[in-house]
Amino acid sequence: MTTQTLEVVGLTAGYGTLTVLRDANVTVEPGSVVALLGPNGAGKTTLLRAIGGLLTPTSGSVRLGGTDITGRGPTKRAAAGICLIPEGRGVFPGLTVRENLLLAVDGPLRDRYALAFETFPEIGKRLDAKAGSLSGGQQQMVALARAFLPDSSIVVLDEVSMGLAPLVIDQIFDALEVLRESGKSVLLVEQYVGRALGCADVVHLIDRGRVSGPIDPSALGEDELMSRYLGLDIAAG
Repeated sequence: MTTQTLEVVGLTAGYGTLTVLRDANVTVEPGSVVALLGPNGAGKTTLLRAIGGLLTPTSGSVRLGGTDITGRGPTKRAAAGICLIPEGRGVFPGLTVRENLLLAVDGPLRDRYALAFETFPEIGKRLDAKAGSLSGGQQQMVALARAFLPDSSIVVLDEVSMGLAPLVIDQIFDALEVLRESGKSVLLVEQYVGRALGCADVVHLIDRGRVSGPIDPSALGEDELMSRYLGLDIAAG
């Protein structure tokens, strides 16, 4: 799939009468990694859900390759190239790994997931195992495998490292580099600030529903970010 620019323009969204996200603007250029950082409850997941089509904004727009896709549902956004990997494992535990992967493809499994199996060899070896029998890290790999589908051009990731062992986190971030090298763009929400700063080309900060940036991550140290922008006192910690 041709790489495309993702543009979030003046997006406001929430739940019922509660406004969580206010006038957000974020651009993800083709082949780039953009990190969205902020404290819990700041509106990060709300923004990702609005991009993925799981939440209808009250104002603003989401554009992909210059086309306004704000009125499209999740299935049509996925067909257009947006792959949303939500927080949590995101697998059906009672189905096999093969069945979980087949839910997202139309065509031979090996052809569609070749890069994913190369990146996560253990997944390719356990296609007939029930997804619920896999470790938490392996389940996350199954969920993340959808990001490697050739049809996806923008990968939107919500806390993919949450609850994982350090060695598995290393594998996940190595996989993000593979995605970048394959030409895909990544919008990342990540709890490990140092990891996010290390892989991102651009950083946006979000607090109380308002997004600031873009910021060059090379000009922003982790301690400075935590103290100046996230309101945390490193010295006191």
